[in-house]
Amino acid sequence: MSDASHIVFIVDDDPDIRSSLLRALRIRGIEAQAFASAAEFLEHYDSEQIACLILDQGMPDMTGLELQQHLKKKGWAIPIIFITGHGGIPESVQAMKGGAIDFLEKPFRQAELMECIQNALSVASSMHAANQTDRDLQERFSRLTPREKEIVNHMLSRPSEVSSKEIGRYLNISPRTVDNHRARILEKLGVGSVVELMSLARNMG
Repeated sequence: MSDASHIVFIVDDDPDIRSSLLRALRIRGIEAQAFASAAEFLEHYDSEQIACLILDQGMPDMTGLELQQHLKKKGWAIPIIFITGHGGIPESVQAMKGGAIDFLEKPFRQAELMECIQNALSVASSMHAANQTDRDLQERFSRLTPREKEIVNHMLSRPSEVSSKEIGRYLNISPRTVDNHRARILEKLGVGSVVELMSLARNMG
């Protein structure tokens, strides 16, 4: 995967590991950045990037597991591949429970790491696309007026009562007014029918 929009971050306090991994990735056309500590990484990290993280577990100050937990608390979802020279089963179990892609012990085969990176970047792309879709839906629904949102909420909560007459009776407005609102709702959300509208609204959940 050589798409310049993807990036691999490396966080390891061993300069030889950092330079070796950077060289291996760049030879393969993969953009990469390396940091000597978790703090240095956090200073430069942009959560909007499509990225994965190669993370050393046994770092001083903030360990890899501690960085993983910090990212989760911030709500920053980034696929993580742990690497370690002295990690045990408890650490690997904790890392995987925290959502890590893999947990590799040094020395590891470069081909094994590259396979993990490809998987991680695929996951990152899927996560980015899902987040973009969520943001797009939120932006479209934010265009609705309070009354229009009220009509959409009624249609979702009472799918058997979605005619203009039924909605108008519930909201104490005329069916013609409901028709006007519905036309504007469909236009603002970019859908062509009530069925599409309700499907879109459910995806907001």
